[in-house]
Amino acid sequence: MSMQPLPFLRPDSTCLHLIDMQTSLMRKIVGADQVTATVAYLIKIFKTLGLPILANTQYQKGLGGYVPELEPLLDGIPCIDKVEFSGFDNPETVRLVEAMPQIKNWMLVGIEAHVCVYQTALGALRRGMTPWIIVDAVGSRHENDIRAGLRRMEMMGAVLVTAEMVLYELLGRAGTPQFKSLMPLVIERDNQLAS
Repeated sequence: MSMQPLPFLRPDSTCLHLIDMQTSLMRKIVGADQVTATVAYLIKIFKTLGLPILANTQYQKGLGGYVPELEPLLDGIPCIDKVEFSGFDNPETVRLVEAMPQIKNWMLVGIEAHVCVYQTALGALRRGMTPWIIVDAVGSRHENDIRAGLRRMEMMGAVLVTAEMVLYELLGRAGTPQFKSLMPLVIERDNQLAS
């Protein structure tokens, strides 16, 4: 039995993909505050490292915009509205994805873990990409749906990680200018989690 090579994050082949973090949807999400805080943390990391970020909304006309905590961070980030559950089934999202052929690692965050995150992960796999599910940055309305969604994505070949794992794998080493510029953010997050 041959083993697949283990995926490894490299900054030049990694994109953060935000999925449907809309106010009307987030109100019902288990652990919504923690998910939102972790997504904000990841946006700041990716912006500091100069890495690509894209966002989707689900039927924004009816469901509204992103949560206020994330809105100011979305400046400069393409945000594509969709009605499809998978971002990879949306033609405008696909155009943006195809404009970044070097991106092989899709870091998926948002909601819901068992619907749009799951189906977007499936879409990434179908395109030969590796979906990375940042488990502390995804959510659903019900705990059992989160667990089932994560389990199913992992069985399909998605990589389950935490935000902290992503940060340190992207950095690769201490002492660099990027490391030093991100340490205040890490300390701030640690203090938030401790309180």
